[in-house]
Amino acid sequence: EDDFQFILCEGCQQESPNLKLLTCLHTLCLGCLSKSKPIGQCPMCQMPIPQAGGIPDMDNLLFTNLQARLKVYKKIIGGVDLFCDNCKKPSEFWCCECEEFLCTKCSEAHHRYLASHEAKRVMDIRAGSAKDFLEGTWRTSNLSCSNPTHKNQTVSIYCQQCEKALCCSCALLDSRHTSFCDIRSETQRRQQELGTITRALRHQRGGFEATCAALQEEAARLERAQRELRELIRQRVEQLVRLLRREEEELLGMLEARQEQGRRELARELQRVEGVLRRMEAGERLVEKMSLYATEQEVMDMQPFIKGALQDLQRAVVRSQAQPLDFAECRARLQAL
Repeated sequence: EDDFQFILCEGCQQESPNLKLLTCLHTLCLGCLSKSKPIGQCPMCQMPIPQAGGIPDMDNLLFTNLQARLKVYKKIIGGVDLFCDNCKKPSEFWCCECEEFLCTKCSEAHHRYLASHEAKRVMDIRAGSAKDFLEGTWRTSNLSCSNPTHKNQTVSIYCQQCEKALCCSCALLDSRHTSFCDIRSETQRRQQELGTITRALRHQRGGFEATCAALQEEAARLERAQRELRELIRQRVEQLVRLLRREEEELLGMLEARQEQGRRELARELQRVEGVLRRMEAGERLVEKMSLYATEQEVMDMQPFIKGALQDLQRAVVRSQAQPLDFAECRARLQAL
C-alpha cells in the first residue's frame, strides 16, 4: 500500500480513473481540478493550466494503468470470485497477456494454442509481491500500430521520420515510412532522454533550494528589522510634544507601507520558487516511476509531453535575487525629527 501511494491523485489522495497530467507534472483527478481556486491553476504549485476550462488534455496513462493492474493483484490476493473467464470454474492460473483467469483444463488448451503466452499460477502470484506482479505484466505489454486497421499486428519497428510505431506490414508496404529502428531501442532512448533532463534539473535544484532558503531568511530579517525600527520610532516620538504626534503617525504609516510592500514581494517570489521546486519533485518522481513501471505504449504516448514539460521547466529555472528592503527614507526623516 505504501509503495504505490504515488498513483493516487496528489490533491485528494484517492484513486481515480480520470487522472490528468499537468504541464507542471503534477497529477490530479477531475474532481480536484474542478474544485481548485482559481480555476485554471494547479492547486499544488499555482502554475497556470493552458487548456481552456482548466482541464489538461494529457491523461496520466501510467498511473491509471497501474491502478487497473493493482486491482487485479488485490483480487488475486483476496481470493474472492476467482473464476475461469471461459468456463466459470474456479481459476488456478492468470494469463497476463490475455488478462484472463483460467482453470487447469482451460490453461492447458490456452497453452496449446498460445504457446508464447505465460500463464502464472494464482498461488505463485499470491506468494510474490505486488512489484513482482507488475513487473510480469508490464513486460508483456505490446505497443499498438499507429495504423488503426492494424491494431492486432505485432509492433517492433519505429519510423524515425514520422515518429510512429509500425507493424511490419506498414514498414514494408507504405513508402512514406523511412529511416527505421527497433522499437525497444527507441523506448530506451526516450527513457534515457528523460533521465538526462532530470539529472540536469537535479543540478539546478540545489541553486533553487539555496534561493528559497535565502528568501525565507530575508523574510525573517525583514520582520526583525521592522520590529526594531518600530520600537526606535516609538521611543523617539514619545519624547516629543503633542504637536509632533502627527509626524509620529506619518512615520509609522510609511514604515508599515514599506514593510507590507516588502512582505508581498517576498511572498510572491517565495511562492514562485516553491512552486518550481514542487514541479521539479513531480518531474523526478514521474520519470522515476516511468522507468520502473511504464510500458512501451505508455512511454511512446507520454514521453513527448513529459519531455516538453521538463524542457519548459528547465527554461523556467532562473535564479531569483530578491532586493533587500531598506528603511533609509524612514530613518532619515526620523533623524531630522
